[in-house]
Amino acid sequence: MTYLFNEIFYRPLLNGLIFLYNIIPNHDLGFSIIVLTVLIRLILWPLNTKSIRNQRVLARLAPKMEEIKRKYKSDKEAQAKALMQLYSENKINPLAGFLPLLIQIPIIIALWRVFLNSAKADLSALYPLISAPVAIQSEFLGILDLTHRSVVLAIIAGVLQYLQTKMIMPKNKGEGSDFSKIMSQQMLYFGPVISIIIFWSLPAALPLYWIVVTLMTLLQQYINQNNDREIREN
Repeated sequence: MTYLFNEIFYRPLLNGLIFLYNIIPNHDLGFSIIVLTVLIRLILWPLNTKSIRNQRVLARLAPKMEEIKRKYKSDKEAQAKALMQLYSENKINPLAGFLPLLIQIPIIIALWRVFLNSAKADLSALYPLISAPVAIQSEFLGILDLTHRSVVLAIIAGVLQYLQTKMIMPKNKGEGSDFSKIMSQQMLYFGPVISIIIFWSLPAALPLYWIVVTLMTLLQQYINQNNDREIREN
C-alpha cells in the first residue's frame, strides 16, 4: 500500500512541485505551491462542483429533513423512505459529497509530505527527467520561511474557511428547528477554529496550501450560485 501511495500520489506531486519550482522566476517555493494547488483544483473542478451543489441543496433541505425525522421518530423504516423520497425529488445523492473528500484525502496527505520534504530538500523520489535544484529557497516572497510556522497564515486559513462555510448555509435563518440552527452555528465556527489550531504550529507551506484550496472553493461556490440564480431567473 505504501508503494502504491508513493507511486500514484506522492512522487507525481513531488515531481510536479519541483518542475514548477525550476521554471518559475526566482525559484519561489511559495508560488510553486500556489500554482500546483491551483492545477490540482482545476483537475478536480467538475467533481467539486457536484459536491458543492449537493451540499447547498442538503443545507436548504435541512428543515424538511428535521421535520421528517420528528414525524417518523418512532418508525425508522418510514423515516428512511421519506428521506430517500425527499432526496429523489430534489435529485441529490446524500453520499455524493463524500466522494470528492475520499479522493482528496490521499492527495492532501501526499501534498503534506511533498511540502515538508521539499522544504527539507529531500528529493530522492524525483524522476530522471526532473532536474534536482542545488538548493531550495524556502522563503515565500523573500519574507516568509515556509519551513517555519506562520500564525498569520493559520488565522487567514481559519477566516477563509468560515467564509466558505457561511456561503453554503441557507440564507433564510428563520427556517428549521432550534436544533438544526444550533448545529449550523457549530459547523460555522467549529471548522475554522480547528483549522487555526491545526495550522498554528505547522510549517507555513501547509496553511498556504489550504488558503489556496479555500479560495478556489469560494470561487467555485460563487460561480455555481450565479449560474443557479441565472437558471432560476430564466
